[in-house]
Amino acid sequence: MKLKLDQLPDALRKGIAPVYLVSGDEPLQLGEAVDAIREAARAKGYASRELFYVDSGFEWGQLLEAAESYSLFGDLRILDLRLPGKPDKAGADALVRYAERIPEDAVLIVSLPKLTGDEQKKSRWFQALEPKGVFIQVWPLEGPQLIAWLDRRMGARNMLADRSGLALLAARVEGNLLAAAQEVEKLHILCGSGRIEDEMIRKAVADSARYDVYDLSEAALQGQLVRSNRILAALRAEGIAAAVALWALARDLRVVASVQAAVADGSTPDAAFSRLRIWDSRKAGMVKALQRLDREQVRQSLLACSRSDRIIKGQDTGEAWDALLDVCMTMAGRGPASRRLREDIA
Repeated sequence: MKLKLDQLPDALRKGIAPVYLVSGDEPLQLGEAVDAIREAARAKGYASRELFYVDSGFEWGQLLEAAESYSLFGDLRILDLRLPGKPDKAGADALVRYAERIPEDAVLIVSLPKLTGDEQKKSRWFQALEPKGVFIQVWPLEGPQLIAWLDRRMGARNMLADRSGLALLAARVEGNLLAAAQEVEKLHILCGSGRIEDEMIRKAVADSARYDVYDLSEAALQGQLVRSNRILAALRAEGIAAAVALWALARDLRVVASVQAAVADGSTPDAAFSRLRIWDSRKAGMVKALQRLDREQVRQSLLACSRSDRIIKGQDTGEAWDALLDVCMTMAGRGPASRRLREDIA
């Protein structure tokens, strides 16, 4: 059974399933989901816990041995399996065997990075385990979802903030829920319960946003100029090489150009994405870029990348990070940025 993360508390109140699969790349939400399952299981009498962390030398027989043995004192058990990625063949075989003979005195919690739709459909271990219990996919939070999450988080501490304050907090901690949770705790310590004014948030919350070059490319593909400029500034401050940022922009632009060429030859975008082996998580931004940009705009964007590359290598005059902003501007259909426009964007 597949559940959304916000459906988990109600499901746990109704009873404990024999298997939980929790998948995702957002560590705070994934960890808290697993914690909630363990706490609910303990409340139902699952008193003992065995932790299995899969590394290169892990013996899958340990899990099967634990499943087939019974506690000396008849305790109900939690089998907590931590996977750093998809299980290998031995792991897949072991999980299929586990699904065939699920112990009556144990609940299995499997946590691992995000599983794509194809991995869910084609992985025999997943197909064996998922019908026996609950599957939860954890997704990163952005925009209104992040603001709603912050509102609930603050509400749990009896704090109330206006939407403008929540938006300010969201902008400060973008991409880092661990930092967001810490900032909410800090606000509670500094300000206590009750109404939290925007100025209180502005003074108390540090700028905890964390970006990488993939965030930059995603923002540029979607034509988000202000966000692109903010990410460029953050990457520069963190000491990221301009060449690395350029690589991410140029890589995704070449993919968009390839998809445009394939569509012009009669293919569909989905077929082109499949042939180019583009992950589902990267498709959304590229689809928006395909909708916004024609082939000439993509060509101009690649020419801007070429100029940026020459500047980074010292073969042309200019400032590297200004040239990267010009790439983002061109991807947004605006052309190279003037000094005044750069100041307006900032």
